[in-house]
Amino acid sequence: MLHLQDVHTYYGNSYVLKGIFFEVKKGELATILGRNGAGKTTILRSIMGLAAARKGSILFDDKEMLGKKPHEIASLGVGYVPEERAIFPSLSVLENLMLPAKKKRDGLWNLEKIYNHFPRLRERSHNKGRQLSGGEQQMLAIARLLTMDVKLLLLDEPTEGLAPILVREIAGILQEIKRDGITMLLVEQNTKFASEVAERHHILYNGQIVYEGSDAQFRDDTEIQRRYLGV
Repeated sequence: MLHLQDVHTYYGNSYVLKGIFFEVKKGELATILGRNGAGKTTILRSIMGLAAARKGSILFDDKEMLGKKPHEIASLGVGYVPEERAIFPSLSVLENLMLPAKKKRDGLWNLEKIYNHFPRLRERSHNKGRQLSGGEQQMLAIARLLTMDVKLLLLDEPTEGLAPILVREIAGILQEIKRDGITMLLVEQNTKFASEVAERHHILYNGQIVYEGSDAQFRDDTEIQRRYLGV
């Protein structure tokens, strides 16, 4: 479903992604792991057109996304939850979920299904986004995209700063999303969480993918974990 080939991205004169190659299969939950500053977020931003890659190819459903605007990429069915969540803080939970006004209302993840799988959001439906906890904001950010019938969900550090009980809730939600056939690419530093939810892992080091393997292979390769992740 997603194929990156020889992607090079800069921030000004800073060379961040130095020839990225990897793919994510349809219905798969894959991760990008790596230390701080490795360029993990830049991969997601490059896919979304928020950081313009200077070279390479980014294919989604066999459509070239390199050079497209973020709203054009989103219209293809790609959803992005950044680390800062990007909900509307002055709107209620319900108002956040009902935006944009013209989106389909009869999709797989309608409002009732959202509330069934995110009971905290039902309880807080009339609270403003700014009144939610970090975990609740994360759930709202994910739920907003699900109501738009995304095909590919990009998640940047969804467990950052969350209490263990909320991390477990997020894990359960991701598994439910995967069961509905939605493809996911997850940037994460919590390797324990990543291993619990994902079936394949990529390690980014110095702007390049230096490892790719199944979850079973990753669990067994303690030397790779120690060398590139400091685990």
